[in-house]
Amino acid sequence: MSISKTARRRPRADRVSEAASILPLTVSHPPLLKGGSDKNFRSLVHDLLTISTRMELVREYLGSHIGVSGPQYSVLVAIAHLQGGSGTSVSAVAEALHVSSAFVASETGKLARRRLVDKRSSTDDRRVVLLSISAAGRTTLGRIGTQIRTINDLFFGALDAKAFTALGTSVASLVTSSRQAIQFINSGGRDPQIALEAAE
Repeated sequence: MSISKTARRRPRADRVSEAASILPLTVSHPPLLKGGSDKNFRSLVHDLLTISTRMELVREYLGSHIGVSGPQYSVLVAIAHLQGGSGTSVSAVAEALHVSSAFVASETGKLARRRLVDKRSSTDDRRVVLLSISAAGRTTLGRIGTQIRTINDLFFGALDAKAFTALGTSVASLVTSSRQAIQFINSGGRDPQIALEAAE
């Protein structure tokens, strides 16, 4: 290699710095910046996307072991936790999973045909459909109970009680703010204030 070529080649650190400098900030909210840099924010987003992908893989894995899709597995578990002694409504499951009632109604219809979920009208309001896990559904979920616990312990085992509480609070806040971001997208990228009002 000639001396002239060596002189023209910039150190790797300089090349990386130059590449970073031509990218605009991906966030402007002051608490999300450190020293004017969005590096930590971008790392967080990458980590969240990785976690999201892995959670989807876990859900699909557990669902496949009982012959249902990943979303159907989530619906089953939500019903199991919400049904109490008298069953739970479609709207309650939809709210817990942050999905539409139409989606829950469709998926529980499929699960009812598989005899994993029981559906009946409420005695208080015949228009309300109450959902509960059937005897066959309880047996089916029971078969993977040990795997569910093992995977969740491995996935979240890095958290102590304080970190778990903080994470729960932060994620709940992000559920709200992410809904506002989706409202902004659905509005065609118009005034963010419109999205904030629509999401309330």
